[in-house]
Formats: sequence, C-alpha cells, structure tokens
Amino acid sequence: MSAMSPQEGALNLLRNCAGAKPGDSLLIAYEPPEHGYFDAEVVDVVARAAQVCGLSVETVDVGFNPDDPVLTPHLLERMAAADIILFLARLGDQLRFSQMPSEKTIVVSYALSRAAFGSGFANAHHGAFLAIKAAVNAALARARSLRVTCPLGTDIEGHPEMDLTSGGDTTVLRFPMSVFTPVPAHSFSGRVAIRFLTGTGSRYYQDYSPEFAAPVHALMQNGRLTGFEGAPPDVARANAQYDRVAALFGIDRDVVHSWHAGIHPGCGYPWDMRENWERWGGAAFGNPRILHFHTCGAYAPGEISWNVIDPTIEVDGVPLWEAGRLHTERLPGGQAILDHYPCAAALFAAPDRDIGLPK
Repeated sequence: MSAMSPQEGALNLLRNCAGAKPGDSLLIAYEPPEHGYFDAEVVDVVARAAQVCGLSVETVDVGFNPDDPVLTPHLLERMAAADIILFLARLGDQLRFSQMPSEKTIVVSYALSRAAFGSGFANAHHGAFLAIKAAVNAALARARSLRVTCPLGTDIEGHPEMDLTSGGDTTVLRFPMSVFTPVPAHSFSGRVAIRFLTGTGSRYYQDYSPEFAAPVHALMQNGRLTGFEGAPPDVARANAQYDRVAALFGIDRDVVHSWHAGIHPGCGYPWDMRENWERWGGAAFGNPRILHFHTCGAYAPGEISWNVIDPTIEVDGVPLWEAGRLHTERLPGGQAILDHYPCAAALFAAPDRDIGLPK
C-alpha cells in the first residue's frame, strides 16, 4: 500500500472497486454538506483522483429526501450518459435494493469524509475485502451451526441458510466493502441484547434512535420478534417504537429479516454516535465490533436495527469473531488473503476500535 492519503483512497475506489479505465466517464451524484452527512471535500477528492485515472467527470447535486427518495428523470438521463455512477449521497444507499439501472457500474461510498478517504478504511486494497467477504460467505454457507453471543447477554443460535445468488445481496458496488452477505434470520432463535434502537437508513422518521436506561433483550423465535425483556419503561419504549414504525409504513412489525457483522477493521467512527445517529448507522456498521440486525419489515434492510456490540460469532464451534475482533486467519483460506494483501493484514493486526460509543 502506498503512503496513505485521501487520493490513494479515491484511486482505490475508482480502480479496484469501480474498475475504471482511462476514457471512462464518471458521474458523481453528491449530497451537499449542509445535510450533515458527507463532508464538503469528498467530491473534490474523488474528482481529482478521477482526473489522475484519465476519466471525464461530471457532478450532480441529488440533495437528500428522507421521505420519498427517487431517481428523477433528469438524474436517470445523466446516469444513462455515464459509464460509472458514484453516489456520495444517501440516495444511493436508500435505493440500493430497488431502483438502480442494472447495466451500469454503480458505487455507493461509505467513506463520508476526506479523513476517511485518507485512512486504512479506504486505502486498504478493495480486493482484500472482496476476498474476505467471499471467504466468510463460503464458511457460513457450509456451516451446520452458528452461535452469536456478546458481553451483555446476547445468545442466538441457528443454521445459516445463505442466499448467495444475486438476489441475496445488492448488486450495487459498495466502497469500502465492509460486510458479508446478510444471513437470513428465519432459522435463528434466542435473545439479542441492545442498548438502543435505530433506523436502518432505508427511511427516516422522528424519534429515530430511542436509547434504554439499561440493556433490553429482544426475544426472537425463528426470525420473529416475540417480545422484550428488561426494565418496564424500557420495554414499553421498545414496543411503542415498533408499533409506531410498523404503523407508519404499513409493514410487518415482528419480522427479523437478516443480520450481518462488520469485516473491516479500518472502519472507525471517531465521533460520538449521539451527535448524528443517522450518520453513525450509515458509516460504523462495517467495524467488526458491530453486528447489525435488520428488523421491522419483511425486506432488507427493514426499518429498525439492533446493534450488538463486541459479538463473538462461533461457526461450527470456531470463534471467527471474538469479542468484536474478526480473526480472518481462522477462515479457510483467510491466511492466504492476509499474506497476499499486507495492507489488510496490518489493519487486522491493529484494528480501529473506535465505533462512536459515548465515552
């Protein structure tokens, strides 16, 4: 890996994720910084790197619509004229499972700031994390049993029934690649310890992230929420949130659709999560310290997420994640990936443990 810099991170995105070639045209669909999500410098960082790659670059302000995200006719026209479309905007994430034109190279960036582009998160070779994702997917697809625990009392078990067809995951390219294909939750049961509920970035609503005075346990049976255990005021608040959000969107309240954990040890979140829950939910989930459930709605990513902190994930008795640390070397073929990509190996040796928890 070259000396880390924002430009190197942007070149990694363009060359190793998007597969950009000299002469390609790039459309950057961006969200202005006044929405408090992407910082003011990211468009310029990527545009300068695109010029280094010999790309023609255009930009389009797509704003942010929390209630009704759509690809407008004007935007679709601009997208049709480009070889590569990069979303430096939540619009790409909001619509990644639905409306994107299938014949285009479309990338959604989870690097939200110049600092993120200059960190190990964006600089470590994209191919390393594609390989790690594939190795985790293969291990889960072969697994007979899987157990998730955490220090607060999470304990769920099941048999992963992975959908590794194109329908099981989004076809939009994600940069950096920081999670494996979601594990369907219908074959899992147990309890999940949560300190708060928060939205998934699919849609936005008031009281987006209620916190609890003490950890609450969500009880799950074969991918259905069966109730909450904890202090009565916290349980009442959790139930009220589910009642309200399910009614707001007309969705199945008690579905636990799927889950995944982070695979990218460079995915740090240096701000307090409470300063901007929406940004935290859209940026921190790739850290191995976070395991993330999609709930409330029979689709990915649902509308309410559970976040398990510092999970241990045992696959056929082997702890691939241990107290929030992914041991890639324990995966079949994992050590070979680390040997091939020393930039990734360095991150696993010294992971970023900052995930925005209040100090």
